[in-house]
Amino acid sequence: MEPLELLECSPPLAREPLDAERAAAVARGFKALGDPVRLRILSIVASRAGGEVCVCDITAAFEVSQPTISHHLKVLKEVGLLTSERRASWVYYRLVPETLGELSALLSLPAAV
Repeated sequence: MEPLELLECSPPLAREPLDAERAAAVARGFKALGDPVRLRILSIVASRAGGEVCVCDITAAFEVSQPTISHHLKVLKEVGLLTSERRASWVYYRLVPETLGELSALLSLPAAV
């Protein structure tokens, strides 16, 4: 899967309708956020001082198996919400603020609405 590709100037939904291709790309991002475990993972990473979290700290926060956490991290990376870096035997995850900002901006409403 390709990372979520929204243009920086993506209009809010209230300004103009999305075409089918854009709607499919955006839906992948929101679908990734629609799972409670993935939403919590994103929250853990986003709220961490320094902006990155070791996979060991993410796994420790849940009562699910490590392969399940790995699957959720993979989904978040595939849509471009997280990025990672391997350091020795650990992987560190960081939020991609641009992607989250693009999803957020798409839902913003003009003051008149």
